[in-house]
Amino acid sequence: MSGKTFVDTSILLYAYDLDEGSKHRIARDLLSDLMMSRRGSLSPQVLQEFYVNATRKPKKPLTKLEARRIVEIFSVWCVDVTSVEVATAFRIEDEAKINFWDALICASALKSGADRILSEDMNSGQKIAGLLIENPFH
Repeated sequence: MSGKTFVDTSILLYAYDLDEGSKHRIARDLLSDLMMSRRGSLSPQVLQEFYVNATRKPKKPLTKLEARRIVEIFSVWCVDVTSVEVATAFRIEDEAKINFWDALICASALKSGADRILSEDMNSGQKIAGLLIENPFH
């Protein structure tokens, strides 16, 4: 793979949820590798979902301050999402027959120069708009 790797919300959440055992370790190591290689990317959608879920869902939620610090750290990976990406997401939604939010992830990944998306929620092994979907927990 020569491009970037786009990280979906679940990967970011597992990296900071110590109660997730092997998923935590895998996600943490993946993010560390992507940080070191400067090949990670994500979108405002991922950061927003992370913040809301990390401060509410885990057994031990992050404080708002902790979650905001993490959002700030990963904001360097963030690709801007404009009306162009929304229009691209509409096309991907129709062509790939996936929900709009996953299509917007794909459109954002394309804009970032990614050639794969790490996601627990999308179909691992599937190619959408030329992007390989990989579930790192399989």
